[in-house]
Amino acid sequence: MASKLAPWAFRSSARVLRTASRQQQRQFRVSAAPRSDTLNVHRDTPDNNLNIPFKFNAQNEKLIQEVLSRYPSQYKKAAVMPLLDLGQRQHGFTSISVMNEVARILEMPPMRVYEVATFYTMYNRNPVGRFHVQCCTTTPCQLKGSDGIMKAIEEQLGVHPGQTTEDKMFTFTEVECLGACVNAPMVQINDDYFEDLTPETTKSLLVALKEAAEKTGAGGMAPGLPGMSGQDEVSGPGGEGKQIPEQGRGYAAQGAKLPAPGPFSGRKTCEPSHGLTSLTDVKEWDPKLMRTDGELD
Repeated sequence: MASKLAPWAFRSSARVLRTASRQQQRQFRVSAAPRSDTLNVHRDTPDNNLNIPFKFNAQNEKLIQEVLSRYPSQYKKAAVMPLLDLGQRQHGFTSISVMNEVARILEMPPMRVYEVATFYTMYNRNPVGRFHVQCCTTTPCQLKGSDGIMKAIEEQLGVHPGQTTEDKMFTFTEVECLGACVNAPMVQINDDYFEDLTPETTKSLLVALKEAAEKTGAGGMAPGLPGMSGQDEVSGPGGEGKQIPEQGRGYAAQGAKLPAPGPFSGRKTCEPSHGLTSLTDVKEWDPKLMRTDGELD
């Protein structure tokens, strides 16, 4: 019996000795630092650092007081979002100085303001061009040809998503759903929605925006187009002043013309593009068809 166990015992002892003599190590590898923290990490740049002062102008100071009047004094920090929006509109983007000034006015820790500004993508943490072109590529827009819209924007501007043109006129961004699915494909440019687009109308829209900015003397790196006001004159999607009544009111000032925001297909809002398919027997809305229980009052 002993002769049978001896070889097993010898092998087991040798295995234990080899394991004990082997140095126990765990290798650690250093990988490249991820750069996907653009939204939640601040890094000083020449355009965005604590040495650049920011103060709200007199007009915005009045708006701030009006906004603060909506909240009890002990809850004025609830106004952080509208104040950040005002700061972005004045400064061009939500810089670290804008966030600190909002924190000072609302008497709240700056970190609480940073948390809001880094959570919502509508706050631009880096400088953007005069026109911020945001193209939706979520499913409804993609099914209606948003890939073609993306390609048209890249071809016209010569930049890829996330980049700004050299003249600081346009910043191109790919975004998720903007809530205008029924009028897909669409883009948001600054505060306006342009819908029912084709690659051709998209390019002509960008051309019109650039021409309008040049004629009115509007430079880059700040949203909005000063001097433009709504007029009765209607301009076409190409900006050549072509009369397209279906397009609605356009914008004209200082010799520049822009198409009106909204659908480019002739629709007024979001009605069916091929006409009504339901409720076709209703010629006009009678008050009797509305609710009478007071819920809509």
